Amino acid sequence: MPQQQPTQRKILVTSALPYANGPIHLGHLLEYIQTDIWSRFQNSRGNLCTFVCADDAHGTAIMLRAEQEGITPEELIDRVRIEHHEDFKNFHIHFDNYHSTHSEENRYFSELIYTRLRDAGHIARRDIEQMFDPEKGIFLADRFIKGTCPECKADDQYGDNCEKCSATYSPTELINPRSAISGATPVLKTSEHYFFKLPDFQQFLAEWTQDGRLQDEVANKLKEWFSIDLQEWDISRDAPYFGFEIPDALGKYFYVWLDAPIGYLASFKNLCDQRDDLNFDDYWKPDSTAEVYHFIGKDIVYFHALFWPAMLQGANFRTPNSVYCHGFVTVNGAKMSKSRGTFIKARTYLDHLNPEHLRYYFAAKLTSRVDDLDLNFEDFVFRVNSDLVGKLVNIASRCAGFVKKGGGVLSKMSEPALYQRFVDAGESIAADYERREFGRAMRQIMELADEANTWINDQAPWVVAKQEDQAAQVQGICSTGINLFRVLMVYLTPVLPAMSKTTADFLKVDSMDWQSRIQPLEDHAIETFKPMMQRVDDKQIEALLEASREDVAKELALQAGTEEAAQEDGPLQKEPIAAEINFDDFMKVDLRIAKIIKCEAVPKANKLLKLTLDLGGETRTVFSGIKSAYKPEELEGKLTVMVANLAPRQMKFGLSEGMVLAAGDGSEIYILEPHEGAQPGMRVV
Repeated sequence: MPQQQPTQRKILVTSALPYANGPIHLGHLLEYIQTDIWSRFQNSRGNLCTFVCADDAHGTAIMLRAEQEGITPEELIDRVRIEHHEDFKNFHIHFDNYHSTHSEENRYFSELIYTRLRDAGHIARRDIEQMFDPEKGIFLADRFIKGTCPECKADDQYGDNCEKCSATYSPTELINPRSAISGATPVLKTSEHYFFKLPDFQQFLAEWTQDGRLQDEVANKLKEWFSIDLQEWDISRDAPYFGFEIPDALGKYFYVWLDAPIGYLASFKNLCDQRDDLNFDDYWKPDSTAEVYHFIGKDIVYFHALFWPAMLQGANFRTPNSVYCHGFVTVNGAKMSKSRGTFIKARTYLDHLNPEHLRYYFAAKLTSRVDDLDLNFEDFVFRVNSDLVGKLVNIASRCAGFVKKGGGVLSKMSEPALYQRFVDAGESIAADYERREFGRAMRQIMELADEANTWINDQAPWVVAKQEDQAAQVQGICSTGINLFRVLMVYLTPVLPAMSKTTADFLKVDSMDWQSRIQPLEDHAIETFKPMMQRVDDKQIEALLEASREDVAKELALQAGTEEAAQEDGPLQKEPIAAEINFDDFMKVDLRIAKIIKCEAVPKANKLLKLTLDLGGETRTVFSGIKSAYKPEELEGKLTVMVANLAPRQMKFGLSEGMVLAAGDGSEIYILEPHEGAQPGMRVV
């Protein structure tokens, strides 16, 4: 019996906007693939799901990058936008609209939201002091100031934290400070800034973040931010700045993070102006019944779950139904690394591997939680070859030849009950897709593929075909197999859209939508089967990693302006060994295994994490400059190695009672982790 379709839902989905300052890499792609799969699934089910995105095209970094290349910011962002969109398209990521935050629509909505907030009393103005580059004529963020650490006197340290001794300070405390942009000595300068009064929305946000629209991990994390009063948010930057000027403030510009999420509205409005079936207000008015979902990485939760809903609420727009967060991508169990060749650009991947291999692998490991996802290449090769080639395509390849020999027309199936079981499984698979439990959906689909292969083995059409007068039985078996393959490909269409199109051509059908699986193909002609997916070879992985290492070397060569920098022994060489110490000196160092039982960011410190360590009955607090490499939640529960007999050091934010050991190559930082079986308190010998 045909199943009754539910009422069509009107859904708008977005992914975070990629910054127009560099190429797309595999870490980015997780989010866009996740969103694309969910969007395609919704449309396959008969809903009207619209997927929009844009390049995030404003800010100081864009301005400086364009200047470095000798082009205008507009030329830079136009070029990068084309590159980004092309990479996405080649990974079969389908945007209904891909726009830019440097657009008239975004200017309009940025000004509209700002003026509504201002008129409602949610904007404050006050003077602040900042370091200023007198040569460049620009205010400097802390990361653009370097100098000598006031504590340990190490040279070439950033404006807020010393990488050598982990001391924290203000840029004004640096010895011999200089601008990292021009080299000039910065001076203190006062400027009026504009602030969004986030505390006005504290009660609203406390309720909004805990009403079920966020994942439990995210909601619980946000509770910590409400333990203290929310702070006003600086939304202005001084000229020169590449962005939109604030309407009532000459020489003041909207901070890039104010107009970036407004890009969701702008891109959708741009699309609405092109299509008659979409109306902007139907989706964004306060009482809208349409659904709006944002897919983002866990590192930008603060902006999307606090600033963004407060801005929308204060400006009389609806807020999102949900903000879905995902974790980071690691490669072979570690952070993406340029030196190991695992910092892989989308374009480099496409030069070596099938994009649908990555789409499937990500889908097979994605859950609705905020877990990090590890791209393990050994597992990648096994899973693609086993699931997609060995199980899925194998069903069609085993059956299609017999059907073609029998005239190329699918007959009545020999096992309609088996087919119906595959069809009925669709509701459970759909529920997993809906909840973003893609990994569970993939497992269900592959279990069905295993069942189909087992059934074909048991029926053995290649044996039956050798018997006289059994042509009809062979056709019935193989027609069943082809129909089972079709159902599985319907379920995988959101993940494998290109292979789905190949399947539709092979089966000579117009649709692979979810409902198309209900009726089997019987008395139906098909095309000659052609290979649909190639196996992955280990050599392809090796070539990909080598090409990624070459990408990094070339990038460093461009930055250094020399060919020598492109050689691996140049930029990727290890730091020189320090001066020798004697054995007695070494024996004074007491290295102990410690468990990180709590980890938290240090307010107003860009590079420090506060670690609470268990040394096997004794608890220590250590401040460590590893914030750029780890999120606090990634470290809790891990074992590491610490210097236990280092004299305590009084720092700006508290007493540091030791030091955790970490390794680095100049761009990456890794804490040392002991082998499995080590226990807190053990001495390293």
